[in-house]
Amino acid sequence: MDPVRWPLPLRITLVAGLVLLLGGAGILGYRWYGRPTTLTVAAGSLDGEATKLVSAIAGRLAESGAPVRLKLVQTPGALESADLFASGKVDLAVVRGDVGDLSQARAVAVLAHAVVLLVAPPRTAISDVTELKRSTIGVIGGDANRKLIKVLTDEYDLTRAGVTFKALAPADARRALDAKDVRAILLVTPLTEKYLSLLRDLFPHNARTGPALIAVESAGAIAEKERAYESFNVPKGTLRGSPATPAEDLTTLRTSFYLVAQEKLGADLMGDLAQSVMNARRDLLAELPMLAQIAAPDTAADAFVPVHPGAAGFYDGTRESFLDKWGNAIFLAPMIAGGLASVLAAAWKYIRPVKPQTREEALDALYALGPRIRVTRHASDLDEIECEIDRLLRTQRSRAIAGDRTVTAVNIAAHRLENLIHDRRVHLAAQQVSTFGS
Repeated sequence: MDPVRWPLPLRITLVAGLVLLLGGAGILGYRWYGRPTTLTVAAGSLDGEATKLVSAIAGRLAESGAPVRLKLVQTPGALESADLFASGKVDLAVVRGDVGDLSQARAVAVLAHAVVLLVAPPRTAISDVTELKRSTIGVIGGDANRKLIKVLTDEYDLTRAGVTFKALAPADARRALDAKDVRAILLVTPLTEKYLSLLRDLFPHNARTGPALIAVESAGAIAEKERAYESFNVPKGTLRGSPATPAEDLTTLRTSFYLVAQEKLGADLMGDLAQSVMNARRDLLAELPMLAQIAAPDTAADAFVPVHPGAAGFYDGTRESFLDKWGNAIFLAPMIAGGLASVLAAAWKYIRPVKPQTREEALDALYALGPRIRVTRHASDLDEIECEIDRLLRTQRSRAIAGDRTVTAVNIAAHRLENLIHDRRVHLAAQQVSTFGS
Protein backbone atom coordinates (compact mmCIF):
# COMPACT_ATOMS: atom_id res chain seq x y z
CA MET A 1 0.00 0.00 0.00
CA ASP A 2 1.08 3.58 -0.52
CA PRO A 3 2.12 5.34 2.68
CA VAL A 4 -0.22 8.16 3.68
CA ARG A 5 1.34 11.48 2.72
CA TRP A 6 -0.13 14.81 3.70
CA PRO A 7 -0.32 17.63 1.14
CA LEU A 8 3.03 19.30 0.43
CA PRO A 9 2.08 22.79 1.80
CA LEU A 10 0.94 21.22 5.06
CA ARG A 11 4.16 19.23 5.37
CA ILE A 12 6.27 22.34 4.74
CA THR A 13 4.25 24.26 7.33
CA LEU A 14 4.72 21.54 9.93
CA VAL A 15 8.48 21.28 9.44
CA ALA A 16 8.90 25.09 9.37
CA GLY A 17 6.91 25.33 12.59
CA LEU A 18 9.11 22.68 14.19
CA VAL A 19 12.28 24.53 13.15
CA LEU A 20 10.93 27.82 14.50
CA LEU A 21 9.93 26.14 17.75
CA LEU A 22 13.39 24.61 18.23
CA GLY A 23 15.09 27.89 17.31
CA GLY A 24 12.92 29.88 19.70
CA ALA A 25 13.57 27.39 22.48
CA GLY A 26 17.32 27.68 21.83
CA ILE A 27 17.22 31.49 21.95
CA LEU A 28 15.16 31.48 25.14
CA GLY A 29 17.53 28.94 26.70
CA TYR A 30 20.56 31.07 25.81
CA ARG A 31 18.95 34.23 27.19
CA TRP A 32 17.94 32.39 30.36
CA TYR A 33 21.45 31.04 30.87
CA GLY A 34 23.12 34.40 30.20
CA ARG A 35 20.75 36.53 32.27
CA PRO A 36 22.35 38.39 35.21
CA THR A 37 21.59 37.16 38.71
CA THR A 38 20.25 39.76 41.15
CA LEU A 39 21.22 39.39 44.81
CA THR A 40 19.80 41.35 47.74
CA VAL A 41 22.34 43.02 50.01
CA ALA A 42 21.67 44.58 53.41
CA ALA A 43 23.82 47.61 54.23
CA GLY A 44 23.66 50.58 56.56
CA SER A 45 25.68 52.80 58.89
CA LEU A 46 25.18 55.78 61.15
CA ASP A 47 26.51 58.20 58.56
CA GLY A 48 25.07 56.43 55.49
CA GLU A 49 28.52 55.81 54.04
CA ALA A 50 28.00 52.04 53.74
CA THR A 51 24.80 52.58 51.77
CA LYS A 52 26.56 55.05 49.50
CA LEU A 53 29.41 52.66 48.73
CA VAL A 54 27.16 49.69 48.03
CA SER A 55 24.92 51.83 45.82
CA ALA A 56 27.95 52.97 43.83
CA ILE A 57 29.16 49.39 43.39
CA ALA A 58 25.66 48.23 42.40
CA GLY A 59 25.39 51.00 39.82
CA ARG A 60 28.77 50.13 38.36
CA LEU A 61 27.85 46.45 38.07
CA ALA A 62 24.70 47.39 36.13
CA GLU A 63 26.59 49.79 33.84
CA SER A 64 29.32 47.28 33.03
CA GLY A 65 26.90 44.43 32.29
CA ALA A 66 28.30 42.26 35.08
CA PRO A 67 26.76 38.80 35.49
CA VAL A 68 25.75 39.72 39.06
CA ARG A 69 23.54 42.64 40.09
CA LEU A 70 22.90 44.01 43.58
CA LYS A 71 19.59 45.14 45.06
CA LEU A 72 20.20 47.28 48.14
CA VAL A 73 18.19 46.72 51.32
CA GLN A 74 18.95 49.77 53.47
CA THR A 75 19.29 49.32 57.24
CA PRO A 76 20.10 51.67 60.18
CA GLY A 77 23.45 50.00 60.85
CA ALA A 78 25.68 46.94 60.92
CA LEU A 79 23.68 45.23 63.67
CA GLU A 80 20.42 45.35 61.71
CA SER A 81 22.22 44.18 58.57
CA ALA A 82 23.66 41.21 60.45
CA ASP A 83 20.22 40.34 61.86
CA LEU A 84 18.63 40.39 58.39
CA PHE A 85 21.40 38.20 57.07
CA ALA A 86 21.21 35.70 59.93
CA SER A 87 17.46 35.33 59.39
CA GLY A 88 18.05 34.47 55.72
CA LYS A 89 16.06 37.43 54.40
CA VAL A 90 18.91 38.70 52.22
CA ASP A 91 21.60 37.02 50.13
CA LEU A 92 24.43 39.36 51.11
CA ALA A 93 25.19 41.86 53.85
CA VAL A 94 27.77 44.43 54.86
CA VAL A 95 28.64 43.44 58.42
CA ARG A 96 31.21 44.26 61.06
CA GLY A 97 33.26 41.35 62.31
CA ASP A 98 32.28 41.86 65.96
CA VAL A 99 28.57 42.51 65.43
CA GLY A 100 25.74 39.99 65.14
CA ASP A 101 25.59 36.28 64.37
CA LEU A 102 28.03 35.49 61.55
CA SER A 103 28.09 31.71 61.97
CA GLN A 104 26.60 31.17 58.50
CA ALA A 105 28.45 34.04 56.85
CA ARG A 106 30.99 33.44 54.12
CA ALA A 107 33.27 36.33 53.20
CA VAL A 108 33.34 37.67 49.66
CA ALA A 109 35.47 40.77 50.28
CA VAL A 110 36.83 42.98 53.04
CA LEU A 111 35.30 46.40 52.48
CA ALA A 112 37.15 48.35 55.17
CA HIS A 113 39.10 48.10 58.42
CA ALA A 114 37.72 49.91 61.46
CA VAL A 115 39.94 50.95 64.37
CA VAL A 116 38.84 51.21 68.01
CA LEU A 117 39.60 54.72 69.21
CA LEU A 118 39.30 56.07 72.76
CA VAL A 119 39.55 59.84 72.42
CA ALA A 120 39.73 62.37 75.25
CA PRO A 121 39.77 66.19 75.29
CA PRO A 122 43.13 68.01 74.95
CA ARG A 123 45.56 67.88 77.87
CA THR A 124 43.91 64.75 79.29
CA ALA A 125 46.62 62.94 81.28
CA ILE A 126 45.39 59.42 80.50
CA SER A 127 47.52 57.01 78.50
CA ASP A 128 45.75 53.66 78.98
CA VAL A 129 42.29 52.25 79.70
CA THR A 130 43.42 51.28 83.21
CA GLU A 131 43.53 54.98 84.12
CA LEU A 132 39.84 55.56 83.36
CA LYS A 133 38.65 54.80 86.88
CA ARG A 134 35.29 56.21 87.99
CA SER A 135 34.72 57.69 84.55
CA THR A 136 31.85 57.77 82.10
CA ILE A 137 32.73 56.92 78.53
CA GLY A 138 30.46 58.06 75.72
CA VAL A 139 29.96 55.39 73.04
CA ILE A 140 29.03 56.39 69.50
CA GLY A 141 26.98 53.57 68.00
CA GLY A 142 26.13 51.97 71.32
CA ASP A 143 24.13 49.01 69.99
CA ALA A 144 26.80 48.00 67.50
CA ASN A 145 29.53 48.29 70.15
CA ARG A 146 27.97 46.13 72.87
CA LYS A 147 30.44 43.32 72.31
CA LEU A 148 33.37 45.73 72.34
CA ILE A 149 32.16 47.24 75.62
CA LYS A 150 31.90 43.77 77.15
CA VAL A 151 35.36 42.79 75.92
CA LEU A 152 36.96 45.93 77.41
CA THR A 153 34.99 45.58 80.64
CA ASP A 154 36.04 41.96 81.10
CA GLU A 155 39.66 42.54 80.21
CA TYR A 156 40.16 45.60 82.43
CA ASP A 157 37.51 44.80 85.09
CA LEU A 158 35.94 48.18 84.41
CA THR A 159 32.86 47.43 86.49
CA ARG A 160 34.99 47.26 89.64
CA ALA A 161 36.86 50.36 88.50
CA GLY A 162 33.59 52.28 88.44
CA VAL A 163 33.63 52.88 84.67
CA THR A 164 30.24 53.31 82.98
CA PHE A 165 29.30 53.61 79.34
CA LYS A 166 26.75 55.99 77.86
CA ALA A 167 25.39 55.70 74.32
CA LEU A 168 25.70 58.91 72.31
CA ALA A 169 24.53 60.00 68.92
CA PRO A 170 27.32 61.60 66.84
CA ALA A 171 25.58 64.98 67.01
CA ASP A 172 25.49 64.88 70.84
CA ALA A 173 29.14 63.96 71.42
CA ARG A 174 30.52 67.51 71.44
CA ARG A 175 27.83 68.74 73.84
CA ALA A 176 28.44 65.80 76.22
CA LEU A 177 32.17 66.56 76.30
CA ASP A 178 31.63 70.27 76.89
CA ALA A 179 29.20 69.53 79.73
CA LYS A 180 31.66 66.99 81.17
CA ASP A 181 28.96 64.31 81.07
CA VAL A 182 31.57 61.98 79.64
CA ARG A 183 35.33 61.88 80.10
CA ALA A 184 36.18 60.22 76.77
CA ILE A 185 34.56 59.05 73.55
CA LEU A 186 34.71 55.44 72.31
CA LEU A 187 34.13 54.86 68.61
CA VAL A 188 35.06 52.39 65.89
CA THR A 189 35.97 54.05 62.61
CA PRO A 190 38.08 53.64 59.47
CA LEU A 191 41.25 55.71 59.50
CA THR A 192 40.35 57.78 56.47
CA GLU A 193 40.64 61.53 56.19
CA LYS A 194 36.89 61.99 56.15
CA TYR A 195 36.37 60.29 59.51
CA LEU A 196 39.52 61.73 61.08
CA SER A 197 38.33 65.23 60.17
CA LEU A 198 34.96 64.57 61.81
CA LEU A 199 36.76 63.28 64.90
CA ARG A 200 38.91 66.39 65.20
CA ASP A 201 35.83 68.59 65.04
CA LEU A 202 34.39 66.89 68.15
CA PHE A 203 37.03 68.45 70.37
CA PRO A 204 38.16 72.03 70.91
CA HIS A 205 41.68 72.49 69.68
CA ASN A 206 44.19 75.13 68.69
CA ALA A 207 47.60 75.26 67.09
CA ARG A 208 49.30 73.73 70.13
CA THR A 209 46.78 71.23 71.46
CA GLY A 210 44.49 68.59 70.03
CA PRO A 211 42.50 65.54 71.14
CA ALA A 212 44.26 62.87 73.17
CA LEU A 213 44.19 59.18 72.15
CA ILE A 214 44.06 56.51 74.87
CA ALA A 215 45.84 53.21 74.23
CA VAL A 216 44.39 49.72 74.64
CA GLU A 217 47.63 48.08 75.75
CA SER A 218 46.00 44.68 76.24
CA ALA A 219 44.95 44.55 72.58
CA GLY A 220 47.15 41.50 71.92
CA ALA A 221 45.62 39.54 74.78
CA ILE A 222 42.10 40.51 73.70
CA ALA A 223 42.78 39.46 70.09
CA GLU A 224 43.89 36.01 71.22
CA LYS A 225 40.57 35.45 72.99
CA GLU A 226 38.26 37.32 70.62
CA ARG A 227 39.08 36.55 66.98
CA ALA A 228 36.81 39.33 65.73
CA TYR A 229 39.59 41.73 66.76
CA GLU A 230 43.26 42.09 66.03
CA SER A 231 45.95 44.16 67.68
CA PHE A 232 46.75 47.28 65.68
CA ASN A 233 49.17 50.18 66.00
CA VAL A 234 47.79 53.60 65.06
CA PRO A 235 50.72 55.34 63.32
CA LYS A 236 52.29 58.37 64.92
CA GLY A 237 50.64 61.63 63.81
CA THR A 238 47.51 59.95 62.41
CA LEU A 239 45.09 62.38 64.06
CA ARG A 240 47.31 65.42 63.93
CA GLY A 241 50.69 66.11 62.39
CA SER A 242 52.08 69.00 64.47
CA PRO A 243 52.25 68.45 67.30
CA ALA A 244 51.93 64.77 66.49
CA THR A 245 48.82 62.98 67.78
CA PRO A 246 49.46 60.33 68.83
CA ALA A 247 53.02 61.25 69.74
CA GLU A 248 54.09 57.64 69.14
CA ASP A 249 52.52 54.57 67.57
CA LEU A 250 49.47 53.75 69.69
CA THR A 251 48.29 50.19 70.44
CA THR A 252 44.59 49.52 70.06
CA LEU A 253 42.14 47.07 68.47
CA ARG A 254 40.94 46.75 64.92
CA THR A 255 38.04 44.90 63.31
CA SER A 256 36.81 44.67 59.71
CA PHE A 257 33.74 45.32 57.62
CA TYR A 258 32.96 42.37 55.36
CA LEU A 259 30.74 41.76 52.40
CA VAL A 260 29.38 38.34 53.33
CA ALA A 261 27.22 35.83 51.44
CA GLN A 262 25.00 32.94 52.37
CA GLU A 263 26.89 29.66 52.22
CA LYS A 264 24.24 28.09 49.95
CA LEU A 265 24.99 30.46 47.06
CA GLY A 266 26.81 28.81 44.16
CA ALA A 267 30.59 28.93 43.75
CA ASP A 268 30.44 30.27 40.18
CA LEU A 269 28.05 33.02 41.24
CA MET A 270 30.27 34.10 44.14
CA GLY A 271 33.37 33.97 41.97
CA ASP A 272 31.62 36.30 39.52
CA LEU A 273 30.58 38.58 42.38
CA ALA A 274 34.10 38.82 43.82
CA GLN A 275 35.53 39.59 40.39
CA SER A 276 32.81 42.17 39.68
CA VAL A 277 33.36 43.93 43.02
CA MET A 278 37.10 44.15 42.41
CA ASN A 279 36.51 45.50 38.91
CA ALA A 280 34.09 48.10 40.32
CA ARG A 281 36.70 49.07 42.92
CA ARG A 282 39.21 49.77 40.16
CA ASP A 283 36.73 51.79 38.09
CA LEU A 284 35.36 53.89 40.98
CA LEU A 285 38.53 54.46 43.01
CA ALA A 286 39.16 57.99 41.73
CA GLU A 287 35.58 58.97 42.53
CA LEU A 288 35.34 57.19 45.90
CA PRO A 289 38.75 56.92 47.64
CA MET A 290 37.10 54.93 50.45
CA LEU A 291 37.04 51.97 48.05
CA ALA A 292 40.83 51.73 48.32
CA GLN A 293 40.31 49.67 51.48
CA ILE A 294 38.47 46.88 49.62
CA ALA A 295 40.66 43.80 49.71
CA ALA A 296 40.58 40.02 49.53
CA PRO A 297 39.46 38.29 52.75
CA ASP A 298 41.62 35.80 54.60
CA THR A 299 41.49 32.59 52.55
CA ALA A 300 42.98 30.38 55.29
CA ALA A 301 40.87 27.47 56.44
CA ASP A 302 40.77 28.81 60.01
CA ALA A 303 39.86 32.40 59.13
CA PHE A 304 37.47 34.12 61.54
CA VAL A 305 34.93 34.66 58.74
CA PRO A 306 35.57 31.78 56.30
CA VAL A 307 35.84 32.84 52.70
CA HIS A 308 33.18 31.60 50.32
CA PRO A 309 34.66 28.81 48.12
CA GLY A 310 33.65 30.67 44.95
CA ALA A 311 35.36 33.88 46.07
CA ALA A 312 38.39 31.89 47.23
CA GLY A 313 38.70 30.40 43.75
CA PHE A 314 38.83 33.89 42.26
CA TYR A 315 41.41 35.22 44.73
CA ASP A 316 43.58 32.11 44.56
CA GLY A 317 43.36 31.85 40.80
CA THR A 318 41.85 28.35 41.03
CA ARG A 319 38.53 29.00 39.30
CA GLU A 320 37.62 26.46 36.64
CA SER A 321 38.94 27.33 33.20
CA PHE A 322 36.78 27.48 30.11
CA LEU A 323 37.74 23.95 29.11
CA ASP A 324 37.17 22.65 32.64
CA LYS A 325 33.68 24.09 32.67
CA TRP A 326 32.64 23.47 29.07
CA GLY A 327 34.78 20.48 28.09
CA ASN A 328 31.88 18.06 28.25
CA ALA A 329 29.67 20.36 26.22
CA ILE A 330 32.38 20.76 23.58
CA PHE A 331 32.78 16.99 23.42
CA LEU A 332 29.03 16.42 23.09
CA ALA A 333 28.41 19.25 20.62
CA PRO A 334 29.49 17.28 17.49
CA MET A 335 27.30 14.37 18.55
CA ILE A 336 24.33 16.67 19.06
CA ALA A 337 25.04 18.41 15.74
CA GLY A 338 25.12 15.02 14.01
CA GLY A 339 21.79 14.11 15.55
CA LEU A 340 20.28 17.41 14.44
CA ALA A 341 21.64 16.87 10.93
CA SER A 342 19.92 13.49 10.83
CA VAL A 343 16.66 15.06 11.99
CA LEU A 344 16.92 17.78 9.34
CA ALA A 345 17.71 15.22 6.66
CA ALA A 346 14.67 13.19 7.66
CA ALA A 347 12.55 16.35 7.62
CA TRP A 348 13.80 17.23 4.14
CA LYS A 349 13.08 13.73 2.93
CA TYR A 350 9.62 14.04 4.41
CA ILE A 351 8.70 17.35 2.80
CA ARG A 352 10.33 17.00 -0.62
CA PRO A 353 8.01 15.79 -3.37
CA VAL A 354 8.23 12.10 -4.30
CA LYS A 355 9.52 11.76 -7.83
CA PRO A 356 7.54 9.04 -9.62
CA GLN A 357 9.44 6.33 -11.43
CA THR A 358 10.04 6.70 -15.16
CA ARG A 359 8.65 4.12 -17.56
CA GLU A 360 12.07 2.52 -17.88
CA GLU A 361 12.50 2.35 -14.09
CA ALA A 362 9.05 0.80 -13.76
CA LEU A 363 9.95 -1.88 -16.34
CA ASP A 364 13.22 -2.60 -14.52
CA ALA A 365 11.32 -2.95 -11.25
CA LEU A 366 8.88 -5.37 -12.85
CA TYR A 367 11.64 -7.45 -14.42
CA ALA A 368 13.39 -7.66 -11.04
CA LEU A 369 10.32 -9.35 -9.54
CA GLY A 370 10.64 -12.43 -11.78
CA PRO A 371 13.61 -14.04 -9.98
CA ARG A 372 11.92 -13.37 -6.62
CA ILE A 373 8.76 -15.18 -7.78
CA ARG A 374 10.72 -18.21 -8.92
CA VAL A 375 12.50 -18.72 -5.57
CA THR A 376 9.75 -17.76 -3.14
CA ARG A 377 8.61 -20.49 -0.78
CA HIS A 378 5.51 -18.97 0.79
CA ALA A 379 2.19 -17.88 -0.66
CA SER A 380 2.24 -14.79 1.57
CA ASP A 381 5.37 -13.58 -0.24
CA LEU A 382 3.50 -13.93 -3.54
CA ASP A 383 0.69 -11.77 -2.12
CA GLU A 384 3.20 -9.06 -1.28
CA ILE A 385 4.70 -9.20 -4.78
CA GLU A 386 1.24 -8.85 -6.30
CA CYS A 387 0.72 -5.69 -4.20
CA GLU A 388 3.98 -4.23 -5.56
CA ILE A 389 2.86 -4.96 -9.13
CA ASP A 390 -0.50 -3.27 -8.50
CA ARG A 391 1.25 -0.22 -7.05
CA LEU A 392 3.56 0.13 -10.03
CA LEU A 393 0.69 -0.26 -12.49
CA ARG A 394 -1.46 2.35 -10.76
CA THR A 395 1.39 4.85 -10.85
CA GLN A 396 2.18 4.26 -14.51
CA ARG A 397 -1.40 4.22 -15.73
CA SER A 398 -2.07 7.58 -14.02
CA ARG A 399 0.70 9.02 -16.19
CA ALA A 400 -0.27 7.19 -19.34
CA ILE A 401 -0.16 9.03 -22.61
CA ALA A 402 -2.09 7.86 -25.65
CA GLY A 403 0.18 5.94 -28.02
CA ASP A 404 2.91 5.46 -25.43
CA ARG A 405 4.48 2.12 -26.30
CA THR A 406 6.15 1.87 -22.90
CA VAL A 407 2.74 1.49 -21.28
CA THR A 408 2.10 -1.53 -23.44
CA ALA A 409 5.46 -2.99 -22.43
CA VAL A 410 4.64 -2.47 -18.78
CA ASN A 411 1.31 -4.20 -19.15
CA ILE A 412 2.91 -7.13 -20.98
CA ALA A 413 5.54 -7.49 -18.26
CA ALA A 414 2.88 -7.37 -15.56
CA HIS A 415 0.82 -10.03 -17.41
CA ARG A 416 3.87 -12.25 -17.63
CA LEU A 417 4.53 -11.82 -13.91
CA GLU A 418 0.95 -12.73 -13.09
CA ASN A 419 1.40 -15.97 -15.03
CA LEU A 420 4.60 -16.67 -13.12
CA ILE A 421 2.80 -16.05 -9.85
CA HIS A 422 -0.02 -18.40 -10.87
CA ASP A 423 2.44 -21.12 -11.86
CA ARG A 424 4.38 -20.64 -8.60
CA ARG A 425 1.21 -20.92 -6.55
CA VAL A 426 0.34 -24.19 -8.30
CA HIS A 427 3.86 -25.48 -7.69
CA LEU A 428 3.76 -24.55 -3.97
CA ALA A 429 0.32 -26.16 -3.59
CA ALA A 430 1.56 -29.37 -5.23
CA GLN A 431 4.56 -29.45 -2.89
CA GLN A 432 2.27 -29.03 0.09
CA VAL A 433 -0.01 -31.89 -1.01
CA SER A 434 3.01 -34.13 -1.60
CA THR A 435 4.31 -33.38 1.87
CA PHE A 436 1.03 -34.25 3.56
CA GLY A 437 0.67 -37.44 1.48
CA SER A 438 4.03 -38.78 2.54
